[in-house]
Amino acid sequence: MRSVAYAVPHEGGTALMRVRELAAMTMTRTRAGVDAGGGDRLALAVPVQYRMTTTEQMHLITAPGVRIEQTRRRLAKLRAEGLVDRITLPQAGRTRVWFATGYGARVAAEWPELRGRRPPRLVSDPVAARLRVSHTLTVTETGLQFLLDSHRRGEVCQPLDFLPEVHHPIGGGEAVIPDALIYYQRGSRNGGGSMLRAFLEVDRATMGPERLAAKLRAYARLHQYAPAPVGRRRTMEPVPEVKAEWRRHYPLFPRLLFVLDGTGPAGIGNRLRALHAADVDLAVASFLREVTVLAAPMTDLLQHGPAAAVWHPVRDPERRVGWMDPQTP
Repeated sequence: MRSVAYAVPHEGGTALMRVRELAAMTMTRTRAGVDAGGGDRLALAVPVQYRMTTTEQMHLITAPGVRIEQTRRRLAKLRAEGLVDRITLPQAGRTRVWFATGYGARVAAEWPELRGRRPPRLVSDPVAARLRVSHTLTVTETGLQFLLDSHRRGEVCQPLDFLPEVHHPIGGGEAVIPDALIYYQRGSRNGGGSMLRAFLEVDRATMGPERLAAKLRAYARLHQYAPAPVGRRRTMEPVPEVKAEWRRHYPLFPRLLFVLDGTGPAGIGNRLRALHAADVDLAVASFLREVTVLAAPMTDLLQHGPAAAVWHPVRDPERRVGWMDPQTP
C-alpha cells in the first residue's frame, strides 16, 4: 500500500452538480487521449482547487491511466505558460510540490466547473507554499485516498468532488471552514447509487486534543445556525420558521470525518477521548445524536482505504465502522 510521499507533510446544489458533470466529462476525454486541452484544463483546475499537490498526487488525481512522464511534461508546459509553479522539498527525495500562480487562478476562475466558489486562499509564491506545505499536502493525500477508493470499488468520486475550504457562515462574521467537503456517489458509475457528503477535518497533532474537540462546538453551531430575516419590519405577526443555513446546500447535514495524523497510538487515543468527552456540552451532545461523526488514523486510511472499518464513532470510540455504513449517530 502506498504511503505519503513527503516527510512534512456558496455553492448551491445545482452548481455543484454541474462541477461533477464537467469533471466527469473531462476525465473521460482525457483518458481517451483525444482532448489534450481538457487534460491541461483539469491539470490546472486541481492545484487551483486543492491548493497544492506533489507530482505523484497530481498524476494519480488527473491521469492515473497514463505514464507519469506525461503528467510531468504537462506540468512543465503549464509552468512555462505561467499558470503553475513549484517548490522542491529538501527532504523526501526532493519531492516537487505544485501550486497555481495568481495568473493561473484567475484563468481557472472563469471556468464553469470552478465559477461561483469563494476565491481560494492562494498559495501563489514559493515562500507561501513552503510555509503551508505540510497540512495542505496531507489534506490532498486524504482526498486522493477517497478518489482511489472510489476507483477500486467502481463508484463515483471525481477529482473536483473534493472541495477544500468551503465557507459556511455561522453568524457574527464567523464561519466554519472544513479542510474539505467530499461528494461521493455509492453504487454503479451508471447511476442509481446514493449520494454521500462528508466534511473532512485533518488533524496533524499540531494543536492539543482540547482544541481539536472544540471544533465539534463549531459544527454544532453550524448545525443550528439560521440567519435572521433581512429587512423584516417589526410587527405583531408571527415570525415564519427560518430554516438552518446548511439546508440551502445539503438535503442532509454531511457526515463529519476527523483524520488523525502526526502522532502514535497514544496520541490517537488521547484525541479520540477528547472528542468523545466533548458531548458534555449540551449543544455538542444534541449534534452528535443527529449527525454521524467519525475519526480514523491516517495510517489506517493509507493501509486499508477509507471504505474499510477503520473509523471510530465519536459517541462510541471503542467500535470500528466504515464511513459509508448506515448508522444511527
